[in-house]
Amino acid sequence: MGGNKIVVYKGPGKVAVEDHDMPKLEVPPDVATAMGMARKADHGVILRCVSTNICGSDQHMVRGRTTAPPGQTLGHEITGEVVEKGNDVQFVDVGDICSVPFNIACGRCRNCREGATGVCLNVNPARAGSAYGYVDMGGWEGGQAEYVMVPFADFNLLKFPDRDQALEKILDLTMLSDIFPTGYHGAFTAGVTTGSTVYVAGAGPVGLAAAYSAMLLGAAVVIVGDRNGERLAQARSFGCETVDITKDATLEDQVAQILGTNEVDAAVDAVGFEASGHGVGASEQPAAVLNSIMTLARAGGRLGIPGLYVTGDPGAADADAKEGTLKVRLGLGWAKSHAFTTGQCPVLKYNRGLMMSILHDRAHIADAVNATVIRLDEAPRGYEEFDKGAARKYVLNPHGMVRAA
Repeated sequence: MGGNKIVVYKGPGKVAVEDHDMPKLEVPPDVATAMGMARKADHGVILRCVSTNICGSDQHMVRGRTTAPPGQTLGHEITGEVVEKGNDVQFVDVGDICSVPFNIACGRCRNCREGATGVCLNVNPARAGSAYGYVDMGGWEGGQAEYVMVPFADFNLLKFPDRDQALEKILDLTMLSDIFPTGYHGAFTAGVTTGSTVYVAGAGPVGLAAAYSAMLLGAAVVIVGDRNGERLAQARSFGCETVDITKDATLEDQVAQILGTNEVDAAVDAVGFEASGHGVGASEQPAAVLNSIMTLARAGGRLGIPGLYVTGDPGAADADAKEGTLKVRLGLGWAKSHAFTTGQCPVLKYNRGLMMSILHDRAHIADAVNATVIRLDEAPRGYEEFDKGAARKYVLNPHGMVRAA
């Protein structure tokens, strides 16, 4: 039948835009069977994707660094217009433009009721927590597409109050599906507050969002570390200090040159399991960032860890890392009484407040992450450039509704 173009992982380093069937108001069969759920999703909606972004988490799959099989559909950062709704959807209407949290959450289980929507118990037979278009996340179709089905719509969707205003600010609002709440979550759980000194590891889009969020939270100084000069320049563009971890000077010495002390109040890992060691030509060391932020964070400090860590990494350098077992200096963190927060960001905890900050011109996250609009059929180019370290957040524009295109 066809009718829905969607981005598909074809193997390491390869994606393609394919024509798939239009989504239906149906739960994936494995989810329905395993969870005792009705296949028909009267609680869901079909969205016309207004914008959908390429995420670093997608890039891990495309690099072949997860167990994603060829044919995996991609895309969990979705903003869309409702074009069809199920009979049980009460508070969202056709024509509404909404942000979709990347977490798929039922709104009914214990974890959802307690606000832990990143680990919903009813939407993924393999483990707690789910997402659109992602490996081992329940088989929900991805949203780097023209259309996508969103379940439990009344609970999951954040409706924008005014359509025209939403389209005017869509480049900022598209970041609400993941990286803005995720970056904010990293800074918030690290304890950033008025006057904090903050270190953010990683100047990719999530790291930039975390740094920007730290400023919204009142940080006195935000330092961003990375190996990519272009990305560090992007961090400086909105007021961050930066350190280049390829330099011979240690991270602590570079931080001390900025702050006068080699420790910070709060630290954020926005890199994850594909981390590299310190210095020129350093090899991949998946625990390097976790260990470095424990070294930098003051005794009694907190660490926000929105960077992705996985239980299966076929491209890892050693057998332990292939199953997510890393050489983390937990003794150091214990000795310094550190608090760690890991896992998927519960987007619903933050997205409404961040939406209001955008709508009332308090937040301009698209500028901070250098949002760059491309067509859906240009997704393979976007993935290629992002993989090479482009200091951009690629926003796909499936229907030409993003005017910046």
